Amino acid sequence: MKKSMLAIGTSLILVVGACGANTADEEKPAEEQTPQEDVNTEEESPQADIEMEHASDGEVPEGLQTAEDPAFPVGSKAVIETDHMPGMKGAEATIVGAYDTVAYVITYTLADGGEKVKDHKWVVHEEIEGAGEEVFEDGAEVTVLADHMEGMKGAEAVIESSEDTTVYMIDYMPTTGGDEVKNHKWVVDSELSDIK
Repeated sequence: MKKSMLAIGTSLILVVGACGANTADEEKPAEEQTPQEDVNTEEESPQADIEMEHASDGEVPEGLQTAEDPAFPVGSKAVIETDHMPGMKGAEATIVGAYDTVAYVITYTLADGGEKVKDHKWVVHEEIEGAGEEVFEDGAEVTVLADHMEGMKGAEAVIESSEDTTVYMIDYMPTTGGDEVKNHKWVVDSELSDIK
């Protein structure tokens, strides 16, 4: 009986040991691991590891102007052609707001001192501290007022590029499942297409 118990105990140790054999990434020192936001491929969102505020209360920044003739009017439906977040690309969106503004791609360091987020799309002109009439130039250093993602509000950012466009607030069901995303900010004209 003792030999039987010993054999079972040894087998369990081997099984548990085998389960832990594929954890090489977890055992690497932090500096050897590749942060998700540094992996910027078309198939992966550059900020996939950062906690995003999927839904919002729908509040728009002060001074943001409603679009007069948007390509996708409020209440219409469109297909999302971008992958800012997992589950976006290919999802059907309902347009809940359309606004004419300047949209920026920014690189910023989290306000709480965390990781750097590269090429975040989008922050609108009205979500930048001290925004006036002039468009911020590429390379300008700014402070972000938006809170689309954890650690974004109050972050120091660099403007990577800008686009004079219509931005949309949308509701959609992620293609990966889960709850409906309400009032997501922002997508632009080129990131939406007509439903066929």
